Amino acid sequence: MDNILFLFPDQLRRDFLSCYGADFIDTPNIDWIAEHGVRYDNAYSASPLCVPARTALLTGMNAVRNGVTDNLHAIRPDYNLAGIRTWPQIMAENGYYTAAVGKMHFYPWDARHGFQYRVVCEDKLWSLIRDDYYHYLKSHGLRKLRWFEYGEYLESKGVAHTDVPWEHSWDRYTGREARRFIETQGNDGPFALMVGFPGPHDPYDPATDFPDKYRSEDMPGPIPASDSHGHILRESRIHARANMGMDLSTYTENEMRYVRAHYAGLVKQIDHEVGELIQTLRRNDLLDSTVIVFATDHGDHLGDHGIEGKATFYESATHIPLLVRAPGNAEGTTCLDLVELRDVTATILALAGCDLPDYMDAQPLPTLGLEGPSPRTHIFGYLTQSWMAFDGRYKLAKYSSATQGFEPSSDSSNSHTDPWKQHDMLSRGETHLFDLQNDPNEQHNLLHTNSILSPGDSKIANIFHLLDTALTQELMSSMTFAMHDRMPLPYSMSSDENVAREGWVSPFPSSASAGSKVQDPY
Repeated sequence: MDNILFLFPDQLRRDFLSCYGADFIDTPNIDWIAEHGVRYDNAYSASPLCVPARTALLTGMNAVRNGVTDNLHAIRPDYNLAGIRTWPQIMAENGYYTAAVGKMHFYPWDARHGFQYRVVCEDKLWSLIRDDYYHYLKSHGLRKLRWFEYGEYLESKGVAHTDVPWEHSWDRYTGREARRFIETQGNDGPFALMVGFPGPHDPYDPATDFPDKYRSEDMPGPIPASDSHGHILRESRIHARANMGMDLSTYTENEMRYVRAHYAGLVKQIDHEVGELIQTLRRNDLLDSTVIVFATDHGDHLGDHGIEGKATFYESATHIPLLVRAPGNAEGTTCLDLVELRDVTATILALAGCDLPDYMDAQPLPTLGLEGPSPRTHIFGYLTQSWMAFDGRYKLAKYSSATQGFEPSSDSSNSHTDPWKQHDMLSRGETHLFDLQNDPNEQHNLLHTNSILSPGDSKIANIFHLLDTALTQELMSSMTFAMHDRMPLPYSMSSDENVAREGWVSPFPSSASAGSKVQDPY
């Protein structure tokens, strides 16, 4: 059985990697994975927000099916009773030693969820957590800074300068602990190691003593805001960030480029760690027996469309890098099929020889010689207040409210305010329809000047209704599954004598497991 090394930086844009065409930055170590494996050019995070994306990956189920659609949700604590097992649980049951190093964004933060070995270096905004990185810094006379302690964080829209040297920085610590695991555990049997780099998530704080630095003027400019869409999204970000003292109403292009230069610095530092991990595998004669997967939970707007962060279905948030290097398989290949982040789950299990549970809607990635269903025809995206249907050309995105995506922090000096409940005027909706073939930068909302309610058979109305119908059907299917644990029995109860008697109690979770086939009483 091959080892699995799953490299998972947080909030990494695909167009900041040279293997995806970036010419302002060189990422040779990440590029090596693409050169010796498969580069997926149409990979998407269907729930582009930290916790929903990671839970979909953990369970192999979309966000509606697993019930986690925003950062304030957590996987249900009795998921095993409901018939759900995480991918590390399944792999551990099949002889793998499962390890998680770095950020996982679990609730509680020190949960294991099937990982047998853990070294925790959590989210860069969760600075009060007493994780392994906290104790490491303390042993070196250092500490995590809270976001409002960074002198320029608010004024520079997330950029932070820190006195913590590169050797003790977030991603350096994570990479070093991952290398330590490989050095000490790598030859003891097959392992599955997930490395969750906390960067390049904000604060954008590349180490000042790292040799590679970037200038604002060398950064690509942002995709401009459009008059045809995004008004409510931009307005909500302004309101949400104002609660923490950040003024996004004056987010200028110069500021965006400044942010991007620091973001690029973090990407370069992660590329360095990837290179050292590859060298560690090579040095321990493990490279030819280890599958390397590289992906991210979502991207980062970095000023595109006039906003920051993630949690929209714009390309800069939802279109992600995904690379897989399986020794002796599909070297130097580019795949154009539609794939999703959670398909990594099905792929890891298939490569490890594990059966894929019936409840998972993940499927093995194409081009790797793995058996699976037909390629995806659509990507369906779900967050609490937004949905998406994308067929590879046309993208329909619906937003019912726009406060989503703000990550309230216990560090906040304004902790008495509740940013999730303040903006009733933003509860109105916004709907986008883009033709990515002719409009890759999503500048022209096809619904802006066309009424989808008008009679006739216009092309735009037909596209809208096809995508809307597909989205509705997928939501119905996912909702049916999401309620499986509340079924008193997995069959008709009308002729069950036990149910007919007084005092019968419905089991919860349901005695029907997540993968059960429910009998149709009709």
